[in-house]
Amino acid sequence: MNTTHKPAAILFDFGGTLDADGVAWKDRFRRLWCEEVGEIASAQFDPVFYPVDDALVGTIPATTSFYDTVEKIARGVSLEMGRFDDVVGGRIAKRFVEESLERLRGNVLVMRDLSRRYRLGIVSNFYGNLSAICREVGLSPFLATVIDSTVVGVCKPNPEIFHAALRVLQIEPAQAVFVGDSLQRDMAGARAVGMAHVWLTPKLVPESRACCPNDPVVHGMEEVRALFA
Repeated sequence: MNTTHKPAAILFDFGGTLDADGVAWKDRFRRLWCEEVGEIASAQFDPVFYPVDDALVGTIPATTSFYDTVEKIARGVSLEMGRFDDVVGGRIAKRFVEESLERLRGNVLVMRDLSRRYRLGIVSNFYGNLSAICREVGLSPFLATVIDSTVVGVCKPNPEIFHAALRVLQIEPAQAVFVGDSLQRDMAGARAVGMAHVWLTPKLVPESRACCPNDPVVHGMEEVRALFA
């Protein structure tokens, strides 16, 4: 991506990107489970997490808060793991939200600064309440559009969810950049519509590489701000 030609708009993923600087929700939930309960491998945790997460899609009111959303996932995972008390799920939810809000406080300021030069939006696979959460955490004043997969009826990496944002902004794919943490959903999806993309990841393991040879790779939203300064 040639950043000498500035885009008209920057689009972001939400979960794992704006609230965690590149760490997926699944990985955060597993880390907290390990710290609260005991070690568990991804091979054991992932098959429990994914169905709980999927079951939440489209089942909660559009006004559901960030904490209540996270709590439903944490308690669902806890129940599936055979923990029938609510204590573990409640502790994990509380820590998850506290960590997210701490990161969001800084990233809201980054978004504020970027909004002075670019139109901003969010395109996220979510549960139907993303607009309410953006208002809750202070992102809404800086966003020109919020595209929630449950609301529009299509998920990343399907090109249509990206086009939904582009239609609101009335721009072409070449005029936008997408910032996200998932190679499969965010990077591949943006590439498929001809949109430049920036991979946000906490670290690179030896076998990982960016979607395309010239893709910028950043490790935090402060680096995103610097990239588009």
